[in-house]
Amino acid sequence: MSKPPIAVFEASIDDLSHDGRGVAHVDGKTVFVADALPGERVRAKRVRKHRHFDEARAEEILQASPDRVAPRCPHFGVCGGCVLQHLAPAAQITAKQNVLAQNFARIGHVQPERWLAPLTSDVWGYRRRARLSVKHVPKKGKTLAGFRERDPRFVADLAHCDVLDPALGEKLDALGALLNGMEGAASIPQIEFSAGDAARVLVFRHLQPLTRVDREKLAAFGREHGFAILLQPGGTDSVHALEEGDVDLHYALPAYDLKLAFAPLDFVQVNARINQKMIAHALALLQPGSQDRVLDLFCGLGNFSLPIARQAARVCGVEGDTGLVERARANAAANGIENTEFHVGDLAGDVRGSAWARREWDMLLLDPPRSGAENLLQQLPGKSVRRVVYVSCHPASLARDAGVLVRTHGFKLQAAGVMDMFPHTAHVESIALFER
Repeated sequence: MSKPPIAVFEASIDDLSHDGRGVAHVDGKTVFVADALPGERVRAKRVRKHRHFDEARAEEILQASPDRVAPRCPHFGVCGGCVLQHLAPAAQITAKQNVLAQNFARIGHVQPERWLAPLTSDVWGYRRRARLSVKHVPKKGKTLAGFRERDPRFVADLAHCDVLDPALGEKLDALGALLNGMEGAASIPQIEFSAGDAARVLVFRHLQPLTRVDREKLAAFGREHGFAILLQPGGTDSVHALEEGDVDLHYALPAYDLKLAFAPLDFVQVNARINQKMIAHALALLQPGSQDRVLDLFCGLGNFSLPIARQAARVCGVEGDTGLVERARANAAANGIENTEFHVGDLAGDVRGSAWARREWDMLLLDPPRSGAENLLQQLPGKSVRRVVYVSCHPASLARDAGVLVRTHGFKLQAAGVMDMFPHTAHVESIALFER
């Protein structure tokens, strides 16, 4: 009969997992150790046992990595928003490149001809979109608004957040005070934040009607702190402004003379500075010419389509969300762009009957969700497509799809690299170029 594993143990950390935990091997079993870094020797406490691996937490760093830094945020270790603040930003990039390379090798069985230089920018105050959880905690006598803790059953008690746009990140205490003074705070499960170039918006989801007094408090908070306050009593189509007046939510892309409007709950890239670099990066890889026809799948509200349209002959964007397609069409019209078309399409289903799928395209841009584009790549791209740029928010699905593009469709993985869309998190955003 084997002995049960010791609860507290010492271990050397060999690698970093995809979710930012150190990887150790103890008595022949893999152990994922939170708050430990590669190259370190730690004393750790086992917190969960599984059949094929265990989970642990570093209790003491016996030998520290030269890349270890002091976390800037006092909530680090409790809040689940950032898991890599103890790793120097340059080393975070290296770790993310390693994750991408390992996924290409292990899942896709492919390797890029060359590695692209990483896209980086400011690592603090970068989040222009966020969803805050709200929870009334009678034992604490207060209502908490913040990200989930590492244990997702709980909401972190945040005084401020250094990765949020400072317009909100420095006002979490004030937001908490607002909620604590509201009669209906217990009926508010979440608050969505969106920042455009000209306005910052808070959308309060509420499960019960708000009293007149609560509405007045929300309005006063918005005026004092510079937020447009919106309410969401039901589904996404129930969102409306607390007070009359239009909310001008937009972001500019000056390099392409574009201004893109979006709705408060729309998907937009979280990191505005990386987004601008990413668009330029994608266009430099795609190289659309004045005669080229480009298909942009998972096009959203035109983030890539409209810049491409400044250089290409024709651009067709396809997206599953009807509201985003409406915004893409409106953005094209507002910017005087006439060489685009946008369609609603279920890109996880059978697209072969769609008119846009039957036409010939020279280039393809893909920006799918975490699940990737596996089903789509069983049907596309057609033989006329000579170049594909794939923007990915999940390296495993990119690696899998890269294997399909290479082995099924005859492409070569020319280049790939990471983009630091989410500094201090384990999230890996990447981009890859495929050519016939």
